[in-house]
Amino acid sequence: MNSFFQKNQVILLFVFLTLNSVSTFAQQNRGKIRGVILDKSNAEPLPFATIGVYSEKDSLIGGGISDEEGKYTVDLPFGKFYALIEFMGYETQKTNIFTVSRENQNLDLGEIGLSVTASDLNEVVVQGEKTIMELSLDKRIFNVGKDLANAGGNASDILMNLPSVAVDPEGNVRLRGSSNVRILIDGKPSGLVSFKGSSGLRQLPANMVERVEVITNPSARYEAEGMAGVINIILKKDSKQGFNGSFEVITGYPLNLGFTTNLNYRHKRINWFVNYGLATRQQPGVSELYQEVYNEDGSTSLLLQNNSIDLRTLNNNLRGGLDYYFNENSILTLSYLWRRSDAHRIMDIRYEDYLNTFDNYLGYTLRRQDETEDEPNKEAIVNYKRTFAQKGHELTASFTYLNYWERSDQLYTQYSFTPGGDAIPSEDVVQTSLNDEYENQYLLQMDYVKPFATKGKIETGLRTSFREMKNDYLVQEENESGEFETIPGLDNIFLYDENILAAYGIVGNESGKWSYQAGLRAEHTDVNTILVETNEQNPRKYTNLFPSAHLTYNVTEENAFQLSYSRRVRRPVYNDLSPYVTFSDQRNFFSGNPDLNPEYTDAFEIGHIKYFEKATLFSTVYFRNTVDKIERIRQVNEDGFSVTAPYNLTGEKSYGVEFSGDYRVKDWWKLDFNANFFHARIDASNIGQTELRTTYSWLFRQTSRFTFGEGWDIQVRANYEARQKTAQGVRKGIFFVDLSASKRILQDRGTLVLNVTDVFNSRINRYITEGANFFTEGETQMIRRQTNLTFAYRIKQ
Repeated sequence: MNSFFQKNQVILLFVFLTLNSVSTFAQQNRGKIRGVILDKSNAEPLPFATIGVYSEKDSLIGGGISDEEGKYTVDLPFGKFYALIEFMGYETQKTNIFTVSRENQNLDLGEIGLSVTASDLNEVVVQGEKTIMELSLDKRIFNVGKDLANAGGNASDILMNLPSVAVDPEGNVRLRGSSNVRILIDGKPSGLVSFKGSSGLRQLPANMVERVEVITNPSARYEAEGMAGVINIILKKDSKQGFNGSFEVITGYPLNLGFTTNLNYRHKRINWFVNYGLATRQQPGVSELYQEVYNEDGSTSLLLQNNSIDLRTLNNNLRGGLDYYFNENSILTLSYLWRRSDAHRIMDIRYEDYLNTFDNYLGYTLRRQDETEDEPNKEAIVNYKRTFAQKGHELTASFTYLNYWERSDQLYTQYSFTPGGDAIPSEDVVQTSLNDEYENQYLLQMDYVKPFATKGKIETGLRTSFREMKNDYLVQEENESGEFETIPGLDNIFLYDENILAAYGIVGNESGKWSYQAGLRAEHTDVNTILVETNEQNPRKYTNLFPSAHLTYNVTEENAFQLSYSRRVRRPVYNDLSPYVTFSDQRNFFSGNPDLNPEYTDAFEIGHIKYFEKATLFSTVYFRNTVDKIERIRQVNEDGFSVTAPYNLTGEKSYGVEFSGDYRVKDWWKLDFNANFFHARIDASNIGQTELRTTYSWLFRQTSRFTFGEGWDIQVRANYEARQKTAQGVRKGIFFVDLSASKRILQDRGTLVLNVTDVFNSRINRYITEGANFFTEGETQMIRRQTNLTFAYRIKQ
């Protein structure tokens, strides 16, 4: 951690001085009002009444909540105002105009009595319903609680159900066909998306997620990482006075048992929140592979491979913290996340070898992987937010510490047999693999927004992050005497250090029907990788500018267009660079490439949104130009053993059109849909591909939700991902259907949800990969049909 502060002394000092100066400035030219809110009939104090303070032009300037004695104070700038006092079951009270000035800085409005409303209500129940999808031109917001398919699932399941987003059977996320998407948790990096990429999201229960934001062309406010855009997962937290919460119990087949709870308690200035999830799952999976290898002597080696996987996991997630309200405009948030995942994986592989034809059988080999895996993860966040009197004027500063550790202990046993089934003891293999991975990340960020004129605003911010990662790996094999010897080249320590400094500025304004936003982000990246045992170092330093621009034309309030541009980057990260070779499959290895360069993309979009009486339609035309595109390439040697590793291709040009919308066919039937059609041209000439790889593809998702009497809801979702060419072959189409039904019970405070994901068990990843000396065709199904029954109960929600 010392290196982090040493490298960032200047920016830390700047942040401190800026915070101090802003705080000092904010204390000038300000005063406060105070008073007491009472029940007019009996003079009893009214706690938690709402006080809103407005300018003479009816703009909200500030506000607060009365304490248990009915007392309140509100900080205000100098000026003339009036106050509205509101409390459930009472008539709203409006004060006369009052003035806060240098001569009258502490104004006492005295006792204000509220009268009970004319209607005598024993209980007031307010029920509101958010739509599943909220559309705007710069991002789409998905309220995941309204989607029945998410019940009993995890964060990866949620993403699989979102328009524009596809999740393959291995848990990798693609946005508009691109796997280079930046995934954030509460606007910040998370250990859930680290060494294992987005597959770590399977360890976050869906019930802990409030909403998901999909931003396909981000402004300079966001870090430049993520060619296809940003997916921001917002976790649940409430701030209403008093206690509220929810509980969820899950049972399913294959085995899926879980419990989650989200609790909130606010008392006066402190809001406490706790989220906890416990889940154990069994995930059976299968895969098949057929491969031809063309030998120099003219013969062809054939391989039939079948894999069977049984993965059992136990996941614990605990997130807690508090918001401390110095006042309603000054909030300090402290939060801590602890997560632990324990997994046991058994994979059985059968290799069958043939020469030239299936009539010439050479024998078979059986290999078993027995792996135990432990993954503890910690995150601590300190966040401060200050809002000023002017609407939209705010300052936010945060510090994040992330710690991740994983230990993988694997035992491999392998036995070979003749075509007749006789054992070949001389070819028996016993291997072990120990792999320890560590990560520490420190992130400091400050954002400041200042409105100007009537509707303009200036945004600026600073960000610095430092990551240090370590991979200590050792693979050994048992010799004839029973001792384990290290396999050459598979004993090393890989170190990865990354330091990124960034600053950005954005200016935006409105004029009539037009609005604009222009921004520029500068990022300096300092990366160094070291292989300790062989003393190999690969330092990288580069500074880049990332402009962004958004221009909007509002034809009417229901009809608008937007033109946008942004420059993005994909930096090679730990998994891309680490030379460690996965050893579970004796014939097919996966590793990183320490010589990778960053990938850059210029992204252009034209968006249109139209609101109808019963429908909403969002359409986009987009173009992306990528240089040094990173893609995994498969190579096969003369023995039929393959290595898949990432390489920089010359580039890719892609364009497409996307439609998203919803339509209420009847009061009881609502449907939404997403369709994405795109074309891509991949230039892989630098790795020997003589022709451009041109592909057309499309994705379609349609959801129908039917609402019936007595609290019944039924939801049906169909998904189709069409065939798509890759740099070396083809990814075949996938079709699957999800079905869900829910029933509200216990006076609408409880809900029972039954869902079946992948009803026809058809969500299978099929692919073809070709090279100069090989042809490979395979399919994998790591997530099979799942049936879940979920019971949820809400307290004061």
